[in-house]
Parts: sequence; C-alpha cells; structure tokens
Amino acid sequence: MKVLVFAPHNDDEVLGVGGTIAKHVANGDEVFVCEVTVGKNKERANKIKQEALAAHKILGVTKTLFLDFPVVGLADLPKVELNKAIHIIVQQIKPEVAYIPHKGDMHIDHKIVAESAMVALRPVECPDLKAIYAYETLSETEWNIPSIDNIFVPNVYNDITDTIDKKIEAMKCYKSQLYVFPHPRSLEAIESLSKLRGSTVCINNVESFMLIRQIN
Repeated sequence: MKVLVFAPHNDDEVLGVGGTIAKHVANGDEVFVCEVTVGKNKERANKIKQEALAAHKILGVTKTLFLDFPVVGLADLPKVELNKAIHIIVQQIKPEVAYIPHKGDMHIDHKIVAESAMVALRPVECPDLKAIYAYETLSETEWNIPSIDNIFVPNVYNDITDTIDKKIEAMKCYKSQLYVFPHPRSLEAIESLSKLRGSTVCINNVESFMLIRQIN
C-alpha cells in the first residue's frame, strides 16, 4: 500500500504522524512524505532538510519530496501554483491512504496545504485513494482560537505503542525544532500527548486523527 503524508513544515510529519509512519512501514507499506515549505535562509534550510532526511530514515520513509515553497509565504502564493505542485505529487505517488494537516491549525500554512491537498485528492483525480486523515500538530492545533470551525475532534485512534520510541528518536533528529518542556515541541510533550490520546481508548500510546473520507 502507498501512503502519502503532507507536511506544511519540516517536522510536522513526525509530530503528527511519526508513530503511524513507522507502523505503516512495519506493515510493509511504502510511505512518501511531501514537505511543502522551507525557510528563506539557505543555510538553515539545508540544515533542516538534512534533519528531515535523518528523521525519515529512522521511520523508514520510502521517499521525501521537498517542494521548497516559502514558510509563511503560501498565503501570498497564487493558489493555482500550490495546487499544481501538490497535484503533481499525488499523480506521481497515487496514494491509497493520505494524511494531511488539520485545517483549523493556527498556522495559515497548515490550512492552505490542507485545502490544496483536498483538491488534489478528489476521487475523480485519485481513484485509488481509500482514506484521508487529518492529523494534529503540537503548538499549532491546540493554540488556535477555539471555535466550531477550528476544533480538532479525533475519531480515529492509531495504536503506536510499538513505534512511539521510533517517533521520539526521529524527533531528536530535528535539533533545530526541539525545545525544553513544558514547550509543546519537546520530547516530553510529544510522549505525553500520545499517552493522553491513548488513555481515551485505554491504550498506552496513540496518535489520533480526524477521518475526512473513507471508502470501504
């Protein structure tokens, strides 16, 4: 099975889907990660790309695709340009499962990527696709203005008890993105969220998602 993960920024994929990616790989699936934006500083951009590749190697990602659009610049980009780039990725991979950011996240890049991904993932464009899930991203999903439009309501729980260690190890590769607890982008917070979500369904460690579409 082919799995495609859209990450607005480097590290979103590990924060939201890291344990699930490792689980897909353990089950024999091919996982592709599309990182949409990168920083304007060339040296820092190259550094974080290397961090991403190191993290993805730990998780077993099949291929990482960098689109190199500017961070916090998607709102100023012609929508057709982003839609085209994401459409090309979808047509190349032809995923059966897709993970996208939650459209209610605080960072506007997340909302824009979610919307563009949904355009490319329309059934008429992607007939092999069986499921789309939205994931939560620490320091983005929980920090937006609480409203009916923004709230993340998980209804899919993926047991990552056997892969939480890989998720943590992968996140350690993102040295430029890690902070000290109680910052949400800390190793302690990442594991705590997996335990909190897990306690909802009486499982040790969980990544939770909102189901957008599923074909049985």
